[in-house]
Amino acid sequence: MNQGMQWMAVAFGACLTVAGTAVSFSASAQASVWPSKPIRLVVGGPAGGNADSLARLLADGLQKQLGKPVIVESKPGAAGVLAVTDLLNNGKDAHTFLLIQGGIVSETPLAYKVHYQPFKDLMPLAQLSRNGMVLVANKDFPANNLQQLSDYGKKQADGLDFASYATGMRGHTSGMLLGQLLGINMKHLGYKGSPPALTDLMGGHIRLMMDGLTTSLPLIKSGKIKALAVNYPTRMAQLPEVPTFKELGYPQLADVSWFGVWSRPDIPAEVQTRVRNIALQYFKQPQVEARVREMGMESGTDATPEALMKDLQQAYQRQQALLKSIDYQPQ
Repeated sequence: MNQGMQWMAVAFGACLTVAGTAVSFSASAQASVWPSKPIRLVVGGPAGGNADSLARLLADGLQKQLGKPVIVESKPGAAGVLAVTDLLNNGKDAHTFLLIQGGIVSETPLAYKVHYQPFKDLMPLAQLSRNGMVLVANKDFPANNLQQLSDYGKKQADGLDFASYATGMRGHTSGMLLGQLLGINMKHLGYKGSPPALTDLMGGHIRLMMDGLTTSLPLIKSGKIKALAVNYPTRMAQLPEVPTFKELGYPQLADVSWFGVWSRPDIPAEVQTRVRNIALQYFKQPQVEARVREMGMESGTDATPEALMKDLQQAYQRQQALLKSIDYQPQ
């Protein structure tokens, strides 16, 4: 290599070094001045729902720590996909975050045709709450426990109808798995949300439902429907008298769903860590924990984003196998 070419190579390398340093400095500078404007917290659920309530708790914590307004915006519909779309379109500047259930990664892409890549486009920062589902029945249903349900169901030549809040989601597949384990022909009826299904359950139009505890709990407490079992790994504090599927001999049905705060994975790591730490610390305050319990949920854990994603990958594989067993095709 002649002297001129050597000089050009050195100069080119120096340019690359300067460019790399500039990119690194830009990302660092972005994080150091963050937040530079109000923060948006997009909610994958309706106003007044559990996700919205959790988001308003988180918004209070973020505002107190960051000194910037936090605007909560509900984006219901399309099983949370509208809220994800908002995050992907607007979250690159690290001022838009998402509050939604982990099922947006482990369930929704299997139940519906979505435009995002669940394990590449989204990053769970912190788990805020954990909850389970409950098998509920019309108050006049002749069975009061799983053994009675099994005995009754096997005598029904046409099978037993059961409802879920959405076709292709865990309420659907858990009910089908229960039928397989009990040897009952379970006939699924999919609804658009829990409220209309619970209305039909109370009215006797359907007999069983796998539902989120948070929506069924008030009706159970008032005696309008009855609970047979919960899928949470341990008995729920809100229903201590109701056994778990696990203790009844069906550990295959033990499961946990959770709400968390999410970001795009490409925002500065310092911002991700700061939001995560604020969220975890705020949701450990006794008054916040009490509010979460009132909503029918348990407090979240300190699981790292990596551990949360691993949990979601395992849930995705389980859900995929269950849907395959009933020849389900994404809608």
